[in-house]
Amino acid sequence: MRLRFETLIDALLPILATLAALAVGALMLLVLKVNPIEAYAALWDGAFGSTNAFAETLVKATPLLLVALGICISFRGDVINIGGEGQMIIGAVLATWIGLTFTGLPGWLVITLAMLAGFLGGAVWGGIPGVLKAYFNVNEILSTVMMNAIAVQLMNFLLRGPMIDPSQAELASKIPQTARLEDAFHLARLAPTRLHAGALIAVILAVLVYILLWRTTLGYRIRAVGQSPHASRYAGIKVSRYMVLALLLSGAFAGLAGAVQVYGVNYRMITDGSASGFTGSAGFNGIVAALFGQLHPLWSIPASILFGALLVGANKMQRMVQVPSALITVLNGLVVVFVVSSEIWRRRRQRRRMAAAPDAEAPSKQDQNQVQKEANQ
Repeated sequence: MRLRFETLIDALLPILATLAALAVGALMLLVLKVNPIEAYAALWDGAFGSTNAFAETLVKATPLLLVALGICISFRGDVINIGGEGQMIIGAVLATWIGLTFTGLPGWLVITLAMLAGFLGGAVWGGIPGVLKAYFNVNEILSTVMMNAIAVQLMNFLLRGPMIDPSQAELASKIPQTARLEDAFHLARLAPTRLHAGALIAVILAVLVYILLWRTTLGYRIRAVGQSPHASRYAGIKVSRYMVLALLLSGAFAGLAGAVQVYGVNYRMITDGSASGFTGSAGFNGIVAALFGQLHPLWSIPASILFGALLVGANKMQRMVQVPSALITVLNGLVVVFVVSSEIWRRRRQRRRMAAAPDAEAPSKQDQNQVQKEANQ
């Protein structure tokens, strides 16, 4: 019973952390002389109050889920991928190039090639830090963050030069964007809203990632390396290879998120010069969604919807109760901090239980004497 209770507490920690963050946000709203109940009611209505609102929540959740799936793989392999923003950009750039170059091909073929290009582009961008980590012991947090900066500058160069929309090329104030994709290359809509087939693709991939991690030898080896690299090496697993593979797959899903964002939402690449100008910070928010889902691909689905709801609903809360836009950023940041902190606390609780388990399960002296007596007889 105690073990079940501890497991239940671990499962509820992300939810409790979110409620605690919202409670702190309520105090901030009171300081601003805003009724927290009205504010959070507007947030809920903006995220789930209508069919269109719920569709927008799912649209926002789709790239979060794809990034979160990659994070589940990399974190399970004990490598930390902070480069989702850059990997999304590279995947989107390659996918957009496919759509703008092969305009004579059928729509279904271009979309397939674009998704594959985004997947492979993100994989390469994630695999580079993986190689540096596995074979040169370069900290993957630093290398993935630096790869983000490189991707942003590459995007800015391409969208202001080789890939710029021809209609903007001759203007004095050029908007850094590509030409619009043809209508035949757009992902199919699932409803008379902006909800597109990318959401369905993301859910299917979540199931496949679950199968990969818990039902295949490859997934077992990735998780084994994450649990104990030294024991895995002793067992004959090539640790370096699976570290690279974990970051490679993580980057691949982020790159696919970038491709889906172009073909399902924007229909072109456009930026304000920063990574978030295109990604909407999905590369970072996807990490939190994965942690909220306790690094489980299936639990990442509702976690991504929750954070998509926070992002969409916060916009209506800002309009309805007239709170500063900075407060919305702070509220999202509070949720991130509390959820990440709850994950750290959960891991510490698990380590304490594992450390105490041998003592709790060790046979008493009387039991040992009885076993020895039976053995002698």
